[in-house]
Amino acid sequence: MSTHPPLSPAKRWLGLVLIATAQFVVIMDTSIIGVALPDIQKDLGFTPESLSWVFNAYVVAFGGLLLLGGRLSDVFGARKIFALGWIILIAGSLLAGAANSVGLEIAGRAIQGAGSALIAPAALTLLMMLFGGTSDLPKAFAVYGAAAPIGGTAGVFLGGVLTEYASWPWVFYVTIPIAVFVLAFTATSLPRTVKKASGSIDVAGALTVTGGLAAVVYAVVNAPEVGWLTVPTLSILAGGLVLLVIFFIIQARSRNPLMRLGLLRAPLLGAANGAQLLLGAAWVSMWFFLNLYLQQVLGATAFAAGAALLPMTGLVVLVMIAWAPRLQGRFGAKSLIVSGLLLLAAGLVWLSFVRPDGNYAVDVLPASLLAALGMSLAFVPSLGTAINAAPPAETGVASGLVSTSYQIGSALGLAVLTAIVYGISGTEPSRVELTQGYSAAFVGAGILALVGAVITGFAMKKPRSSTPAADESISV
Repeated sequence: MSTHPPLSPAKRWLGLVLIATAQFVVIMDTSIIGVALPDIQKDLGFTPESLSWVFNAYVVAFGGLLLLGGRLSDVFGARKIFALGWIILIAGSLLAGAANSVGLEIAGRAIQGAGSALIAPAALTLLMMLFGGTSDLPKAFAVYGAAAPIGGTAGVFLGGVLTEYASWPWVFYVTIPIAVFVLAFTATSLPRTVKKASGSIDVAGALTVTGGLAAVVYAVVNAPEVGWLTVPTLSILAGGLVLLVIFFIIQARSRNPLMRLGLLRAPLLGAANGAQLLLGAAWVSMWFFLNLYLQQVLGATAFAAGAALLPMTGLVVLVMIAWAPRLQGRFGAKSLIVSGLLLLAAGLVWLSFVRPDGNYAVDVLPASLLAALGMSLAFVPSLGTAINAAPPAETGVASGLVSTSYQIGSALGLAVLTAIVYGISGTEPSRVELTQGYSAAFVGAGILALVGAVITGFAMKKPRSSTPAADESISV
């Protein structure tokens, strides 16, 4: 896999910094725009209905292209695709920041998402190359996993600071110096790879899976506005599902498929991806609606709401880095995933008791910390299990698949729960009605986490023995 001598320990850990930075940035770019949206709407002429696509264009492109990113990483080498992704992300950030029209802004965000879709699976493949088969692998996964909540929280703060003291284009430009830093050290701190396959790319598979996922996400995201049972929603949803069926047919018949269907028959891979999908749906929805509750019901400013998320972030980082690897070594991945999802569900149900006249210390802090503890325990073992379950030559595809599961789960879960919130609260809700809507969203997210725990408990089977290091990292 590597074509030069192993990297020194110092460069291995610098490589992990670059990989964690990748996770930080792709998550930060989903949250950093929140505070800037009103200014973007005013300057570029977005309608209230179309404004959500500043967020959705990124998520749809990111989720839809992740499998292609994983396959490209396997065929052409993870380091090359990692670097290419950052270059594309720079281009998208420049276009989104300089955009003077709605179309250019959405295009810039879509290009950002495409770059992230190359970065994310390549980063996970590189992590496995640096730490796979070593006792440091659980710790490396923990550092990588902790970068996600840090990126989400940092995005809230940076978005507020840059929008208030500079201007909204800087929420996109801030990615550029980070990308330049990563690219400067990529060649010396990440392992070089050669092509692992013939170089053929399943273009038809890439087009159908990307188009299918994008259509399904578009239909669900757009449904609250146009109606769930309207012709546009049903036709786009049906078209997306047809494309996904065609994708699976192509994969079954192709000599060099984008995703070998045999991968899906591995119980560990399927169960871990299911856990990531439902974890993303529950956790991202909780974070989104909790932020709105703090601002729209309790009257917190954007900065105060961001500060309110810091205890959760701190706990997630502590648990992922210091506790989760040790607990996984002692109790196994399955126990941690199930326990984590159950704790997340309990925290979400607790949050559903929020009050219109509540306060942060009573209504938010204890329940959010319980939910954060659950997320911290479930994320790292489900991510590591999914990637370790794939053969070494297909780690890029497995990385793309598990990243797709989390991102698509996040987008679909948020879209469905948003429809529930505004179906209950109405279009011009009072604080009481908003609280009722957010309470229902927390219950819905809790149910998703509970379903994830049940599925993991039944579906995750103990793998056949491989190497000791691998067994240690994915033991169930």
